[in-house]
Amino acid sequence: MPSASSTHRSMGGGRRVAVAGVALSDVGRVDSATPYALHAQAARRALADAGIDRSRVDGLASAGLGTLAPVEIADYLGLRPTWVDSTSVGGATWEVMAAHAADAIAQGHAEAVLLVYGSTARADLKAGRRTADLSFGARGPLQFEVPYGHTLIAKYAMAARRHMHQYGTTPEQLAQVAVQARANAAGNPDAMYREPITVDDVLSGPLVADPFTKLHCCIRSDGGCAVLLVAEDLVPGLAARPVWILGAGTAVSHTTMSEWEDFTVSPAAVSGRAAFARAGVTPDDIDLAELYDAFTYMTLVTLEDLGFCAKGEGGGFVEGGRLLRDGALPVNTDGGGLSACHPGMRGLFLLVEAVRQLRGEAGEERQVRRRDGSLPELAVASGTGGWFCSSGTLVLGRG
Repeated sequence: MPSASSTHRSMGGGRRVAVAGVALSDVGRVDSATPYALHAQAARRALADAGIDRSRVDGLASAGLGTLAPVEIADYLGLRPTWVDSTSVGGATWEVMAAHAADAIAQGHAEAVLLVYGSTARADLKAGRRTADLSFGARGPLQFEVPYGHTLIAKYAMAARRHMHQYGTTPEQLAQVAVQARANAAGNPDAMYREPITVDDVLSGPLVADPFTKLHCCIRSDGGCAVLLVAEDLVPGLAARPVWILGAGTAVSHTTMSEWEDFTVSPAAVSGRAAFARAGVTPDDIDLAELYDAFTYMTLVTLEDLGFCAKGEGGGFVEGGRLLRDGALPVNTDGGGLSACHPGMRGLFLLVEAVRQLRGEAGEERQVRRRDGSLPELAVASGTGGWFCSSGTLVLGRG
């Protein structure tokens, strides 16, 4: 288990909380917009999706942009929220923020909370406005790893190698994650890469950090998205079918690799258990999963830690097309960070896709259906931050 954790408390006894609106900004290759513009575009679209005027929004959650995030974003959007959150725990930020917002709404501290994100990471790198080196100027615990060239990718690769050594997981099994993510992206018109790839394509690509070749790693894109959470009191007036937050859990683990007790266990083992317990469901009840996938190993180990298969069995679990839209457990149905979009922090995109699937709005080529042809009832969205340093898991449902 992770060395330290904090879990989202039960919402029992408070108001129910619904996802009222979701939207993407322009995504993929967006050279002409600023991150602020992408925030605004996504926010406008999410409010329109919900059919709620921005004057009803009294809460805002935003991270990663501005000196005084989320104050700058609120000002840019013309909002004056009385509840704010700027939690920043890497890729899990948005699931953790959603858990915080759900608590606040359930207890009456807010009525409508907007979670919004936007980034031009790809365009900025292309134009030389930023560097991809996250270790530059590192202080605190990270300064003890930086001199050895231990990059973020290397940390994930190290963990993957440990799983391979301990459980016999193969490069071919890891490659299956990328192949199936690309197949799912084929049905998503917003996905950045839609052309089919094979296991051989993944394995024969340029090596980035052993065992990861290029296609084991997420793409770099531009884009933003927004999610609006509301109290159940506002649900009757919504323009779209509500999707309910049934349970949430959060957890943190380590900063330096030397303090990580087990490279094969992520903090999703804690956040997932809490989320399922609070929702009153089990992994067997889930119809689809949206998981943070900056690298193929993340998908595999998160599936294990959420309880979809036993520890060490992830390699076999991802084989046979199980993760495809029409597979036994559809995962990252929009193509994920490996093929659809990854503009820096992808956690909020997981919620957008999960909600669209539960509403039946994913489109003919990627909509998940149950065996009887009905729409999915339950989805899990689980974000991972840092190098398995943090996790946030949400269980979402139609009913």
